[in-house]
Amino acid sequence: MGVSGSGKTTIARALAQRLRWSFAEGDEFHPASNVAKMRAGVALTDEDRWPWLDAIAAWIRETRARGESCVVACSALKRAYRERIAAGRDDACFVFLQGDPDTIAGRLERRTGHYMPLSLLQSQFATLEVPAEDEWHIVVPVDDDPADMVGRILSTLGLPAL
Repeated sequence: MGVSGSGKTTIARALAQRLRWSFAEGDEFHPASNVAKMRAGVALTDEDRWPWLDAIAAWIRETRARGESCVVACSALKRAYRERIAAGRDDACFVFLQGDPDTIAGRLERRTGHYMPLSLLQSQFATLEVPAEDEWHIVVPVDDDPADMVGRILSTLGLPAL
């Protein structure tokens, strides 16, 4: 979890590959109307996000029902969003990819082929609720090497890379 440009897709995909778990890109669950709003530089509202979050939660539920573990790359900026995604499961850990606005802005300026414009970054930081102590989460700084970040996550969770 984290703001756009924090490396969620890169880290989540690498983590899922190392664990041989199912992976989902949260952006793919957005309805076309959400993508159009973001592409136009309009920040999403909670009302825009609820169906998207419910779709992610449904995918997790279906994946877990098949007996598979999974990793999802998703902003999950607010506690309410994380609670909606976890849907009462106590085995959902959120990895918060933490970075400062200048570092993230630099990444977004270099990124191509994504609909999320740099102009919405400030709204993401304004929306961000850092996970509280009572939420199961790990904080990983974004300025580390991606392989080191994945290694830290695995180590913290006590999970072996397969």
